[in-house]
Amino acid sequence: MAGVKITLFLPSGDAQSFRTAQIGNWTGMSLACPRSKIDDLFCREEISKAGIYFLIGTDASLNKPKAYIGEGEDVGKRLKQHRDKDFWVQVIVFISKDDNLTKSHVRFLEGALIEEAIKIGRFTLENDQTSGAKLPEADRGEMEDFLSRIRQLLPVMGCDLLVPMEQPVKNSSLICKIKNLTARGQRSAKGFVVYKGSQAAGELRNSAATRGGWIIKIRNRLLESKILVADGGHLFFARDYEFDSPSAAAAIVRGGNANGLTEWRTEEGKTLKALESLA
Repeated sequence: MAGVKITLFLPSGDAQSFRTAQIGNWTGMSLACPRSKIDDLFCREEISKAGIYFLIGTDASLNKPKAYIGEGEDVGKRLKQHRDKDFWVQVIVFISKDDNLTKSHVRFLEGALIEEAIKIGRFTLENDQTSGAKLPEADRGEMEDFLSRIRQLLPVMGCDLLVPMEQPVKNSSLICKIKNLTARGQRSAKGFVVYKGSQAAGELRNSAATRGGWIIKIRNRLLESKILVADGGHLFFARDYEFDSPSAAAAIVRGGNANGLTEWRTEEGKTLKALESLA
């Protein structure tokens, strides 16, 4: 992938406050700020343009990141209509500086972004219905380029909604076993990914009740969201899931506290700890 020059500007000098980002000669622009500083965003001339916006927060019931992906011919007006949604704490906006985004363009972008976010699965979505907007071939090509820029800038602005899970690399995934059950996974930029189809203990170990309250909470959350599914006497992962650490991943697989650096191993038995000591 070619290098990209991104210009990040902090008007107040505070990285946690209002900020903007631009890429080279791209005609688009991103603006972001915490909800507590939303008035700084409304003061910007660009906010009255057509564009795409992301409301970012937490799904309290699942303790999982939550987002609302929306579009508007006047983004500022649309954002003011979302003050009744209490989950979001950050907003990130994408507009075109040369006013070349139409209602059809932003509806197409919204639909494509919702579909991609659902497929990646990092966040729950407040709105998961796509618009199904169609565009002429030439316009669609332009919007695909706009989408690629959104993917590049969104993590820079503090949101990994569109960052794909680490995919298995042939002969490099690690395994974690308990009895006759096997899970497969790999280090990722944000922790550790356990891959779809991996198996996990059906019952918690006794120690989880006294020293693993956090394990019980994560396990229950994964069961409620159907990421972990019962299969006879054990559980399996219905899709890829990224944990904060190798130890958290191993604890869910084994049903109790575990040291992920020693429980995750290569097929030959070399531990993750040993592998990283060689790096």
